[in-house]
Amino acid sequence: MEQNGLRNILAFAALVEAATGLALIIDPAIVIALLLGATEPGLGITIGRFLGIALLTLGLACWPGRRYAAGDSKTLQAMLAYNLLAALFLAYVSTVGHLGGLLLWPCVMEHAAVGLLLLWTWRTQRRTRPSHD
Repeated sequence: MEQNGLRNILAFAALVEAATGLALIIDPAIVIALLLGATEPGLGITIGRFLGIALLTLGLACWPGRRYAAGDSKTLQAMLAYNLLAALFLAYVSTVGHLGGLLLWPCVMEHAAVGLLLLWTWRTQRRTRPSHD
C-alpha cells in the first residue's frame, strides 16, 4: 500500500473519530446506550461529553493535511495505538464487564480493522523504504 493508501486510512479513521466525538458532545446518552447498553443519567453524560471532546480533537489532529508525512509520523502512531487499544478495551468491556449495546461489536471490528490496516501499512512502508546508510 502506498502513501495515498495510508493517507486514505488515516482520513477515514480521523473522520470516524471526529464524527463519534461530535455525536458524543451532542447526545452522549444515546451514543453510550448504543455502545454499552447503559442509560446512566448525570455522570454518564458528563463522561460521554468529555470523551466526545477527546475523540473530536483526536480526529482533527490526525486529519492528513497538505504537508502530510508518511510512515513514522506521530499521526500514524497515535491513530494506530488508539485503534488497537480501543478494540481491545471495548472487547474487554463486552466479555469481562458484560456490557454491550447494538453498536459495541461493530465498533470493536472497525477499530481492529483500522488498527490492523495501519499496522500492516506501517510495516510495509518500513520494509520498502530505502536505507540512508
